[in-house]
Amino acid sequence: MASFSIKFLAPSLPNPTRFSKSTIVKLNATPPQTVAAVGPPEVAAERLEPRVEEKDGYWILKEQFRQGINPQEKVKIEKEPMKLFMENGIEELAKIPIEEIDQSKLTKDDIDVRLKWLGLFHRRKNQYGRFMMRLKLPNGVTTSAQTRYLASVIRKYGEEGCADITTRQNWQIRGVVLPDVPEILKGLEEVGLTSLQSGMDNVRNPVGNPLAGIDPEEIVDTRPYTNLLSQFITGNSRGNPAVSNLPRKWNPCVVGSHDLYEHPHINDLAYMPAIKDGRFGFNLLVGGFFSAKRCDEAIPLDAWVPADDVVPVCKAILEAFRDLGFRGNRQKCRMMWLIDELGVEGFRAEVEKRMPQQELERSSPEDLVQKQWERRDYLGVHPQKQESYSFIGLHIPVGRVQADDMDDLARLADEYGSGELRLTVEQNIIIPNIENSKIEALLKEPILSKFSPDPPILMKGLVACTGNQFCGQAIIETKARSLKITEEVQRQVSLTRPVRMHWTGCPNTCAQVQVADIGFMGCLTRDKDKKTVEGADVFLGGRIGSDSHLGEVYKKAVPCDELVPLIVDLLVNNFGAVPREREETED
Repeated sequence: MASFSIKFLAPSLPNPTRFSKSTIVKLNATPPQTVAAVGPPEVAAERLEPRVEEKDGYWILKEQFRQGINPQEKVKIEKEPMKLFMENGIEELAKIPIEEIDQSKLTKDDIDVRLKWLGLFHRRKNQYGRFMMRLKLPNGVTTSAQTRYLASVIRKYGEEGCADITTRQNWQIRGVVLPDVPEILKGLEEVGLTSLQSGMDNVRNPVGNPLAGIDPEEIVDTRPYTNLLSQFITGNSRGNPAVSNLPRKWNPCVVGSHDLYEHPHINDLAYMPAIKDGRFGFNLLVGGFFSAKRCDEAIPLDAWVPADDVVPVCKAILEAFRDLGFRGNRQKCRMMWLIDELGVEGFRAEVEKRMPQQELERSSPEDLVQKQWERRDYLGVHPQKQESYSFIGLHIPVGRVQADDMDDLARLADEYGSGELRLTVEQNIIIPNIENSKIEALLKEPILSKFSPDPPILMKGLVACTGNQFCGQAIIETKARSLKITEEVQRQVSLTRPVRMHWTGCPNTCAQVQVADIGFMGCLTRDKDKKTVEGADVFLGGRIGSDSHLGEVYKKAVPCDELVPLIVDLLVNNFGAVPREREETED
């Protein structure tokens, strides 16, 4: 196998003169949270021996560390997943009938586990023989041509085909069948897309500011950095085995806005813009994650890197995680568990020794993110930093679109903008670079009655995972139910400000219910007749932004049929809602 190398594109960095001392004072920058001076845990020297080694171009778990490993690790050892892409194994696999594939454990594991390294998820439980394909879309930026291509893929699958915007600014397309995969992969490459390394124990889509480059208030354009990260992670879409055998999934983001649209506190690595000695760079947060058994906000690594070291520090952190992370109980394999064991300073030392110069500067007190900042609504029409241009934010109800919808959205981007679309973590779409003279005509487009720039106030903050319509892990249906329940709640109460409500079908919390004002996590429960029904654990109090806070369980196991009155009460008692009957009486 050829040696691995990447040619990086040079990012356009912010002008250092913008960040003078006077500018920093104006931004009210506050020192980052510091870690209390507590002695590091005692860690034996042998614990710091890397558990993986390179062999024939791939990274594998060493023999002496294979006791007590989880089933997914055994699947990786039995056959290297990246060979399905890097050695064209997918070409042969796609020729085998799925019934024949199921007769062999090796090939069955290929379609159920290893294909996730190619972004393909077999929907064995709910869509046997069909796959969801997850893309890599750094910063959520895509083009009209890419959107049309994805629409052409799902259209051929009829009712089985659709697309979802994810909570990581990404596309997932549904209905794919295995024989079509080689041709789809070629089509993705032709339009500049990839699905590589987007599932299982890989680095997920790098999230950035959805208004990057057009926001009059942005701190830094995040697109160059998220693109660099994605190029490194996927080896320029050719595969990067050095970071494809992690103990568990790993989420990065680059912050470019005071609004913290990027949700840094729930990422494994968040780059927070900061100045140090007149140089622009980033303070680092590490370890944020959600799982079925534990949820934690990211914590400061007490480290700052110049802008040029965005990729090297990502590489160093990933190598520390890859080399030392747990590979036993899957619920204890996320990076924060390793940080807990080594201590922040111990983990930092392991990162530092993997940096090119084995040096890592301490964090800067000159954080550029304003702490007292009211998060702006990007839905609707807003002026760009470019004179005479605006962007429009469109509400995509729970992120679900069909092929015709995608074609219509691509047409809008071409006719009114520059052929570009932006996906957001709230499952919406932004079309940038619209000449102001075209806004009036754009607002008259029929498709905007479906994807409104000014949706009802409760719909604005509604997010839902895939649910059990397609996902085998989901306990309840989420997308249609969340829309129906929200519509009914809107008929009963009036609000003057948005309330973020997130629905997730299972404890894996893909819809991030813990950051919502009100969250719903699917479960099974019993109704008043003692019958087993779909229900939800209700979360309350999640916050995003500089004052981030994870919500907590408010009430467990509420039957879905009983959620409307509960939500109405929560909105009235906690969010200033007014019952419609009283509102009409007062009028």
